[in-house]
Amino acid sequence: MLRLQKYLADAGICSRRAGEAYIAAGRVVVNGEVVTRQGVKIDPDSDLVAVDGKSVDAGGKKVYIMLNKPAGVITSCKQKGRKIVTDLVDVPQRVFPVGRLDRDSTGLLILTNDGRLHHRLSHPSFDHEKEYHVELENPVSGADLSRMAKGIIIDGRKTREASVKRLGPRRFSIVLKEGRNRQIRKMAEALGNRVAILHRVRIACVRIGNLGPGKWRHIDPKTRQALLALLVSYL
Repeated sequence: MLRLQKYLADAGICSRRAGEAYIAAGRVVVNGEVVTRQGVKIDPDSDLVAVDGKSVDAGGKKVYIMLNKPAGVITSCKQKGRKIVTDLVDVPQRVFPVGRLDRDSTGLLILTNDGRLHHRLSHPSFDHEKEYHVELENPVSGADLSRMAKGIIIDGRKTREASVKRLGPRRFSIVLKEGRNRQIRKMAEALGNRVAILHRVRIACVRIGNLGPGKWRHIDPKTRQALLALLVSYL
């Protein structure tokens, strides 16, 4: 059994929170009856669900998209008066970004209507890697790179160990297995430096490759299968 709002989210109709609003407004019908009570559970294999008179199928076509987010675009599904990442993709399905990149950061985002994949990629317990290329405002010493690799106290808590590799006097790559808010920027500030450019190049086995800024494409079948298989192994 599955909560109704989660079923709607898994089907790519809306977020869970929006699903609760749809239910409260009487827009959702289960087996011919309007449902307005929160917390109702359904059997996805036997119950018939409709929103605004249109049937919902959480087993419908799932889409997996990779996007090279440009600077200035917000990682959100809704932001009044601002350009958001879903404005950059053109698919009939409603997709959601997995995780976040702050407004000034660029690089790889995954967007999908697969609720289970979204959860597994977003939740820190699944331990998947995210790789970034970083350029600081000032040169970075070997000692500072070592400190980032071993972990730094930010927001009262030490960051997890990371893989760090120098790319230039002010540039390095870093592979994280956690996703704390503005983590790399705060790590740089803890070392008395500041991030000038932050670009994500990989999430798990999905690599940005030569995808241009603002461009998107469907993740190729081989990579998609590798990603799904990798996530299953985390369970």
